Amino acid sequence: MKKTSTRLADGRELLYYDARDDVVRDAADPRPLDAVSTTAEVRHDVLLGDTVAIASHRQGRTYHPPADECPLCPSRDGRHSEIPAADYDVAVFENRFPSLAGELGRCEVVCFTSDHDASFADLTAEQAGLVLEAWTDRTADLAEVPGVEQVFCFENRGAEIGVTLQHPHGQIYGYPFVTPRSALMLRSAAGHRAATGRNLFDDVVAGELAEEARVVLEGAHWVAFVPYAAHWPYEVHLYPKRRVPDLRALDEAARTEFPQVYLELLRRFDRIFGPGEPPTPYISAWHQAPFTAEGRDDFALHLELFTIRRTSGKLKFLAGSESGMSVFINDVPPEAAAERLREVAS
Repeated sequence: MKKTSTRLADGRELLYYDARDDVVRDAADPRPLDAVSTTAEVRHDVLLGDTVAIASHRQGRTYHPPADECPLCPSRDGRHSEIPAADYDVAVFENRFPSLAGELGRCEVVCFTSDHDASFADLTAEQAGLVLEAWTDRTADLAEVPGVEQVFCFENRGAEIGVTLQHPHGQIYGYPFVTPRSALMLRSAAGHRAATGRNLFDDVVAGELAEEARVVLEGAHWVAFVPYAAHWPYEVHLYPKRRVPDLRALDEAARTEFPQVYLELLRRFDRIFGPGEPPTPYISAWHQAPFTAEGRDDFALHLELFTIRRTSGKLKFLAGSESGMSVFINDVPPEAAAERLREVAS
């Protein structure tokens, strides 16, 4: 992998990740851009103990542009986008409309491919492996940024999820605090350690492997399963079999196998609801250990992949119980979801 760092016209950092070492990335950004101005702030909720980002400037972000005005496509035929190069493998740049900025963290956009009409599931294993390298490199770099406590790599796919740019891309957040979900996991892991002397994540993975009913697929170094108490209609958790706290600690064997396992999962997601159905909307979220939190060594890196579609043409809405009380009601039994995801294997 070759990494090239450059700057956009307004000073934001742009990084190219290339599979070949001989690629030269020297295209300049000629756009007359004003400096990025944000209103981002972070507020603490004293009742719930969590944190909310307030970012009113995001109201003006790009919203469903036509394909020929996509800001994530390469710059070609006289049209200049966020990517000055005429082609690229993987590109990462600072978001022009960040939810977190400056001393309050960092938000980045990750373009998985220059092909506007592709999806992550269309990537080759080599391309997916390059994205993994980019995620890992950004985690390592952001770990050195003062004030960044946790790195979150994720992808939103589909209009139903709220995606406003159709080009295949994801995002990376560098949070200046431990996220609420991670704090809950750390608390549960600490309680389990105190009660049993064992690691909670290890016991969860071992239990799923032993029971088998919810295992979707298993490789030599990764296992994917629907969790026992799945919140979403179709939800899969993907764990490396050797527990590590974050992407930086994956060994070469796990890195090599990841693309095949992950691409197979994504392709199965697109087949859940049968032929002729539109692509399945999903959120794909890497859970990594916060950098300095107590209990970091007990945390287990894993990816959570889920869809809000519960059946053909119907979405799972977060209504009163979910939104008002954070009590999820799942219409699809986890065992049935796992069976369906096994049925649609390629």
